[in-house]
Amino acid sequence: MRPLESDTSQDREVVYRERFDSYRRDFLKTLVTPEVIEEHKRSPFGQHSEPLERLLIYFRQQPLADKYAVKVVTPFKAYRLVAMSGHRGVAPRPVGDEVFPTAKEACHGVFLLHIQDLLES
Repeated sequence: MRPLESDTSQDREVVYRERFDSYRRDFLKTLVTPEVIEEHKRSPFGQHSEPLERLLIYFRQQPLADKYAVKVVTPFKAYRLVAMSGHRGVAPRPVGDEVFPTAKEACHGVFLLHIQDLLES
């Protein structure tokens, strides 16, 4: 029995997306430099250089499941990193034990987690 045309095209689309994402990750790995990491540490918000902006756009486009976020423990005093479950009604899980004193430092912590995941993929 021959597969339906839509099944074949969907399979091709999945293969294409995976291949494209692989090429994209390989390129983005070349953008990770100490200078880019330092730039984000100095200024996690606002305008960034092109390499940093490309990395941030890629990180923001990832699916909600296992996406990193900052959780406020004590307003203006303590922040923790969490990973979203991707399912309604399921609480995010804590990531590490580190407590950050500022939101800026916590956002940089999220960035470093994304960088680590990118380099390990």
